[in-house]
This record gives sequence, C-alpha cells and structure tokens, in this order.
Amino acid sequence: MSALQLSRTEQVWTLNLGSGENLIDDQAINDWNAALDSVEAAPGNGALLIVSEDPKFWCNGINLQFVAANGGVPFLIKDFVPRLDALLLRLALFPLPTLACLNGHAYAGGALLAAACDFRTMRADRGRFCFPEVNIKLPLSAVMAEIVRLLPNPHVAWQMAATGLALGGEEAARAGLVEAALSSEALLPDALARATELAGKDRDSYTIIKRRWRGHLAALQATA
Repeated sequence: MSALQLSRTEQVWTLNLGSGENLIDDQAINDWNAALDSVEAAPGNGALLIVSEDPKFWCNGINLQFVAANGGVPFLIKDFVPRLDALLLRLALFPLPTLACLNGHAYAGGALLAAACDFRTMRADRGRFCFPEVNIKLPLSAVMAEIVRLLPNPHVAWQMAATGLALGGEEAARAGLVEAALSSEALLPDALARATELAGKDRDSYTIIKRRWRGHLAALQATA
C-alpha cells in the first residue's frame, strides 16, 4: 500500500514517499498522479522536492509481488508498464522544477523516477542508483530508455542501462548524475535549499525551457 504524503512550505512542495522500500504498484501510481495533480493545479511559482523517510530506501522499484498476483509478466507488459511510462513522462515534463533527494537506494523503477526529475542529490555513504533491468531479463520500454537518456552523462547512463552498473553517491556525483553527494545530516537541508532556490524561477519560463529541452518526449506522451 502506498504511503505518499504531500505537504507545502511556502513555495516548496514536498512529496514524501514514506518508509520501507516504497515500491511502485497501481495504488502508488494513483497516489503519485493525485499528488502531481495538486501541485500542478496550485497557482504561482514553486518546486517539487521528492524525499523518503526511510534510512535505506528512496524507491526500490516495481512491486513484483503485486505484479505476480495480477498475472505476472503479461500483466506487467500490457497493463502496468504503460501506466508507469505515462507517469515517468508526466514527471519528466512537469511544469515546475523537480528535485529528487536520494537518501537511499533508487533501483529500477525508482531510478527511473529519479532520472525523470530535473535534478538529484544523493547520500554519499549509503544507497545505490541502478537500472538492473538487463540483469533480471526485463528490458526497458521505449519510454524508459528515453528517461535514462535524460541523465546528464550519456556514457555513464548507457553503462548503467546496458550493464546494470550501480553507483553510490560519490560515484554518481563524479559522473555528474547528481548535483551533490552529502552526509545524511546535510542531505535534506541542502535539498530544501536547492528546491527553495528553484522555486523562485518563473514558472512559465521554466516550463517552456524544460519542454523545449525535452521536446522529443512530447510525442511519446501523446501516445502513452
């Protein structure tokens, strides 16, 4: 069951994924979309900060027990992946700055959600950022491949997609995939400061720039 909680302090919206592995299933996607609806409907400038309160996990990907209970791989491919693709595209083109604060593991679907955000920060001493799909025989969808390509370092993004390479915070920072790798104590205050700065950007201008920068995703979104 999803435990997402949305709150707002001045211009910064915080989406807390909850505790535990924060796995993605139908309820989680519904809750993500409801939260994004609320943020998108609010007028004025702002930024969305996505956090987890679990000390080990940010998001550990798709809930495979949920998939198995609903028909396994055929359900995953036909029904669930298109819903996840649509959420990823929505987040990638979201009309506000987005920042993922990775305090723990971001694996598979969780790594895709992080990649869809505009910026990322990461804990230096714990957690991995990884696309393991190649190792579990679940190829990335066309949308997912485009989301991985949003990462700022194309060479490392390709290594992660093709080999399942898992990066810690300091490795991800050196590769330019995250803005900073910080201690557990410094991570959230730094992310809040970055989100507050981003929230001061003109919303309309920021959205136009983002959507032009990521214009190739618009056609995919139209068919997702």
